[in-house]
Amino acid sequence: MTIAEQPATTTIHPLDPMTAQEVTRVREVLEEAGLLGESVRFTFVALEEPDRTAVLEHRPGQEVDRRFRAVLLDLATGVSHDTVVSTSRSTVDRVRRLDPAVDGQPPIIDSEFELVEEIVNADERWTSALRKRGIDPATVRAAPLSAGVYDEPGERGERIIRSLGFQQFHAADHPWAHPVDGLCAYIDLTHREVTRVIDHREFPVPQESGNFDDPEVTGPPRTSLKPIEITQPEGPSFAVEGNRVRWENWDVRLGFNEREGLTLHQLSFHERPVLHRASIAEMVVPYADPSPVRFWQNYFDCGEYMFARYTNSLELGCDCLGEIHYFDAVIADDFGVPRTIRNGICLHEEDFGVLWKHTDLFTGSQETRRQRRLVISFFTTVGNYDYGFYWYLYLDGTIEMECKATGITFTSAYPEEGHDHASQIGPGLGAPFHQHLFCARLDVAVDGQRNAVEEVEAEHLPVSGSNPRGNAFRAKRTRLSTEGEAARLADNSRARTWHIVNPSSRNRYGDNVSYVLHPEGQPVMLADESASVHARGTFATKHLWVTRYDPEQRYPAGDLVNQNPGGAGLPAWAAQDRDIDGQDIVVWHTFGLTHFPRPEDWPIMPVDRAGFTLTPVGFFDRNPTLDVPRSTGSGCHGE
Repeated sequence: MTIAEQPATTTIHPLDPMTAQEVTRVREVLEEAGLLGESVRFTFVALEEPDRTAVLEHRPGQEVDRRFRAVLLDLATGVSHDTVVSTSRSTVDRVRRLDPAVDGQPPIIDSEFELVEEIVNADERWTSALRKRGIDPATVRAAPLSAGVYDEPGERGERIIRSLGFQQFHAADHPWAHPVDGLCAYIDLTHREVTRVIDHREFPVPQESGNFDDPEVTGPPRTSLKPIEITQPEGPSFAVEGNRVRWENWDVRLGFNEREGLTLHQLSFHERPVLHRASIAEMVVPYADPSPVRFWQNYFDCGEYMFARYTNSLELGCDCLGEIHYFDAVIADDFGVPRTIRNGICLHEEDFGVLWKHTDLFTGSQETRRQRRLVISFFTTVGNYDYGFYWYLYLDGTIEMECKATGITFTSAYPEEGHDHASQIGPGLGAPFHQHLFCARLDVAVDGQRNAVEEVEAEHLPVSGSNPRGNAFRAKRTRLSTEGEAARLADNSRARTWHIVNPSSRNRYGDNVSYVLHPEGQPVMLADESASVHARGTFATKHLWVTRYDPEQRYPAGDLVNQNPGGAGLPAWAAQDRDIDGQDIVVWHTFGLTHFPRPEDWPIMPVDRAGFTLTPVGFFDRNPTLDVPRSTGSGCHGE
């Protein structure tokens, strides 16, 4: 196992990721413009990516105007500004003061997380409620949780979070095992005060340890597992130049920002474009417990927390195996100071079983080829959960996205009488039912910039003169013409898929070339239509949306998600009902997990998976892997 060297590069392309020097310059320009101060913090800094046309027209050696978006928050006043800075010209190109009641609030930041326990422990209602339960407030960790938008008096336009408590018995104790349930604090972050304490019910604090890293909990490690070693004695098959990766007919640029994490750009196969840009643009985790202290629980990890800020530094042999190339990721901290996440992105290739195989009855030939895939991934930790995002590129032109969810499930008390909205995962310990719903933004470019989407599904045909034995069925194809028509649900009972076609590009059979989105078809958001989270996360109520390309339309729940009243993003754009047939379009896909936690998910959850696949259909005239050579047998052993 080795780590490929990461060559030093300079910014030469409009999509090159943000550098530490650029972060520093953004801060300097804003300071020179008088927009910073002692209490002002950076809640978001990222490359303001150029319009698609500008990227496509760029030629090597041309000058690039590097522009960055920075959202600023004054902790003392709650005033926030949305800015765009050019580091190339040292100018502030845009400043807009935000109206939090209408626009929503900037994301919650580390500087505010650190205040929460100090604020709640200064409130007599909170400390009295703990002491009434026989709990020392100093032993309780207060979790800073996004508030959502509800009809609480005095919250409109204010910067609010909510907090639940978890008892920690010693420094190495995981407090998620000891929820102090039935108690909740509402906190005004600007005024640094508790506005309301809900003391609904006293539950015994679960006492059993959840320390999955403690030998007293795990027992002695097993000794039966023999080593597995991945070796590539001639090195990897991919080539890396800066942030551009080439591998087995694939060509892709990698990007990174603190809101979406890993982004893919200008993805092509055999020099034919497939995707201009791909990312996970939002996710929401709605919880099902309607109790007075938990009804508000839903978290938009991208928009409310900028979840890629917490990207892990990956470790060779633990997170990735084989011949590894790592990319560092640069973000800005709350003070606008650059922070480099070492080994934030992992690149490697791996064997993936049989690609194709046949033993022929007539010729006696026996042929097998092995599949291989390029893996591009990152892992991030948001509070109790850990998420890994894996983009896979296959030899046959297939693209796959897989999210791996692990970590610690959010906990509650589990009452003696049982619970309709939670599972029991330990003695007196519950885990509320919830969903993890992700939205992929796919700026498609299948053989060119103008595409269309057709819904294709299996259609049963009744017995008739042309189907006398009743065995016939066919593929029903429906062109989605407008944005309103293209808000769709999956239907696995009909094998429903969505074909992204190029109306002006045909294969040798005269059919439009296409890439097909195969959804897993798991449930979309289960909250009622009247629920606040439904209004704020409407993107998660459909598996598919298709919109006309607009460089300003980047995030499916809107620009500012924290305490946004709802209606922003995809539902607003789709309401324009623009023509999408043969246009410059973006495909949005919701996928995810509906989690009824099980005892086996405690005290740490084995990976659960969700994702989707994009496969070429008629993009090639025949199997594009006929030239894959036979395996030599190296690395295989038998008895």
